[in-house]
Amino acid sequence: MLRRTNVIVWGVLLFIGWNLLLLFFLLGRPPAGGTPDPDQLTREVVRVAEEVESELENQKKLLQQIQQHRGLWQRGKAPGAGGSSPPAGDPQVSDVVLPVLVIGCDRPTIRRCLDKLLHYRPSKELYPILVSQDCGHEETARVIASYGEQVMHIRQPDLSDLRVPPEHRKFQGYYKIARHYRWALNQVFHTFKYQAAVIVEDDLEVAPDFFEYFRALFPLMLEDPSLWCASAWNDNGKEQMVDTKQPEALYRTDFFPGLGWMLLKATWEELEPKWPGAFWDDWMRSPAQRRGRSCVRPEVSRTMTFGRKGVSNGQFFDQHLKFIKLNDRFVPFTQLDLSYLKKERYDLAFPQLVYGAPALRVEELQRSERAELRQVRVQYSTRDTFKAFSKALGVMDDLKSGVPRAGYRGIVTFMYRGRRVYLAPPKDWTGYDPSWS
Repeated sequence: MLRRTNVIVWGVLLFIGWNLLLLFFLLGRPPAGGTPDPDQLTREVVRVAEEVESELENQKKLLQQIQQHRGLWQRGKAPGAGGSSPPAGDPQVSDVVLPVLVIGCDRPTIRRCLDKLLHYRPSKELYPILVSQDCGHEETARVIASYGEQVMHIRQPDLSDLRVPPEHRKFQGYYKIARHYRWALNQVFHTFKYQAAVIVEDDLEVAPDFFEYFRALFPLMLEDPSLWCASAWNDNGKEQMVDTKQPEALYRTDFFPGLGWMLLKATWEELEPKWPGAFWDDWMRSPAQRRGRSCVRPEVSRTMTFGRKGVSNGQFFDQHLKFIKLNDRFVPFTQLDLSYLKKERYDLAFPQLVYGAPALRVEELQRSERAELRQVRVQYSTRDTFKAFSKALGVMDDLKSGVPRAGYRGIVTFMYRGRRVYLAPPKDWTGYDPSWS
C-alpha cells in the first residue's frame, strides 16, 4: 500500500514539474512572428495553471480514497500474503472483513434472503455481500440488480450441461451446484482474496445475531485447527427440541451441517483441488475430508430455510426443515468467552457431563418417569438401536459415514418434553463405524 501511495505522489510531482518546465518554456520562447502576443501568452499560462490545479485535485481525491480504504484492503488480505495471520487477540482480527457469499440460481425469492441480510448487517465494509448467480435466470438477476451497490452481483460464466454418468442424468442439477460452488469460492478466496467466508444459499433467512455469531467464531477457528467450519444450523433444531432459554449455547459437532456456514481460506485451498463433481455436502461429510475435525453449531439455529422447491424436490422440508426454530434473540457472542469450545477443554468437560447424567430407557422417557431428572442419558450400542431410539424420540436418524446429525463423539443432544437428553454410545466408544449408514 505504501508503494502504491509513493507511486501516486511521484506521479503528481512529475506532472507538476513537467508543466512548470512547459510554462517557463512558453514564457521564454519568442513567438513565430517575432513580437510576443501578451493575450495569447496569458491564455496559455491560465490554461496550464488550470490543468495543474485540476490534476492536483484529482490526485488529492485519489489519495483520500486510498487512505480511507487502506485498512479495509489490509484486513481483506489472505493469511500468508505478505506475513502471517494476526493472533486471535489482535484488534485486527475483530475488524477482519468477513464476506457473505450468497449462492443463487433461479429463485426470485432471493429477495427474502437479501432483505434479512441487509436488515441485520451491522457494517457494509466489514460484511460485503457477494451474490453469485448460476443458471442465467433473468427475473432473479433483476431482483439482485435492484439492490444496486448494497450487494456485489457476480455470475457463474459456464452455464453448459455437464457430462455425467448415464445413471446420474437425473442428478444434473447436483453437478451444476458443485461446479457453481467451486467457481464462487474461488472468486471469494483467489480473486477477492478474503481470508474467510460465510456461505448461505438463496433460500435461507438469517437471525438477528447471524453476523455477531460468525464474528465471534472466526478467531476461535484461527486458534483451533480441529475446527474446520462453523455452522448456523442445528439439524435437530425443531422448537420443541431446543432450549430457547439458552440461545447462547454452542456445541461441537462431527457432522458437517452446512445451511449457513463459515470456512477459512486455508481450508478451501485444501479442498479445492479435489472438489467433487456432485453432492459436495455429503462429500464434505466423508472421513477423507473431515479428517477428524469438527464444526461449531448452535443450540438454536441462526438460519432457517424457506425453499421447499429445489433439486432435492423438497426432501425433508415438509416433515422436518420447515419446523426448525430460528433464533429471535440477539446474543452478544463477541463479548462471551467461547474458549470452552476448544477441543482440549470440550473433550474433557462434555463427556463428563454426558456420562454423569442418569441413564433412562426410551420407554421411561416417553412415560415421563423420573421427572425430577432434568438431564438424562439414553444409551445405544448398535446402528439399529440408534435408529430406533432416534425415531422414537423425534431425532433425525440418518448417518453419514457413521456420524449422526449434530453428533459429537457419537453423542446427540436435544430437548425432549422439557428436559435435556443425551443419546449416547457406551462410555468406552472408540470411534465412528463408516459402515453405519
